[in-house]
Amino acid sequence: MSLFDQLPRVSLCHQPTPIEYMPRLSKHLGINLYIKRDDCTGLAGGGNKTRKLEFLLGEARSQGADTLITLGGIQSNHARQTAAAAAKYGFNCELVLEDVEGTVKQDYYANGNILLDQLFGANIHRVNEGVDCLDYAYQLKTELAKKGHKAFVIPLGGSSAIGSMGYVQCANEILDESQSNKISFDKLFLATGSAGTQAGLLAGFKAADCKLPVYGMCVSQDSQTKSELVTALLAESLKLVGLEGTGTQGDVITDGAYVGEGYGIHTPAVVEAINLCAQLEGILLDPVYTGKGMAGLIDYCRSGKITPGENILFIHTGGSQGLFAYRETF
Repeated sequence: MSLFDQLPRVSLCHQPTPIEYMPRLSKHLGINLYIKRDDCTGLAGGGNKTRKLEFLLGEARSQGADTLITLGGIQSNHARQTAAAAAKYGFNCELVLEDVEGTVKQDYYANGNILLDQLFGANIHRVNEGVDCLDYAYQLKTELAKKGHKAFVIPLGGSSAIGSMGYVQCANEILDESQSNKISFDKLFLATGSAGTQAGLLAGFKAADCKLPVYGMCVSQDSQTKSELVTALLAESLKLVGLEGTGTQGDVITDGAYVGEGYGIHTPAVVEAINLCAQLEGILLDPVYTGKGMAGLIDYCRSGKITPGENILFIHTGGSQGLFAYRETF
């Protein structure tokens, strides 16, 4: 019996998601660029959190919870997918959403992900920037317990060792697709935020003795801070897959050069990346996550960090629903 059969789990995700070649953008950049379509995971328009939520909701059900509590920014993709998962499996849903200074505001509070959160029936707690959202979530859990509810708190981005198992499994998918399509990738790129996607991929590749380098383009924080976050979660994830104590020296690659002024704040390079993918490939990215990830990949091509002709895989972690909150940007 595999680890994935032993862990509590629900069914939410369309998987395996396809890997597609991007011919026009490849020609533009001088590389062979492929995209893993985790924007097509199905739940609430798709995204990477769906894989994590299969295991997180499984754990919540095993504990007898009737309410899910999670946190994020006002335009959190994770919150949207959590609200949809809660609706599908009959949980109450409480979202603790923090305002983000410096973001465009014309549509930010009423469109995009937050509109969908409301459609899914979530109860939204809007808090000011700087509030400790995790502390708020646990206080809310205590208040709900007094009313007879049992709440399960899902961390930011669903990024725990349990949540990262969704991307251990995704790593296996990538290796299977690579073998069946006879494609050998030189590098993998993704936007990295709360660390669960990158840590899960690294744990999955390490378990399979695959040395594919995973480049995390930071959407918040500097390279060192993000590296420490990913490394810590990678150690927890390796423990869960039975590889406790496995060395990870040199495995975690993060780059904070494309964060700009901060989380949720777009840059000219992000706008260019979104426009290029839309106009050359019909692929929608978002200003918060995938736009920054692709901006980093494009700059790596232009600066020679990716050499011409390399086979590059980009993980599309979803988020295009957030475009509608950033309408004035475009």
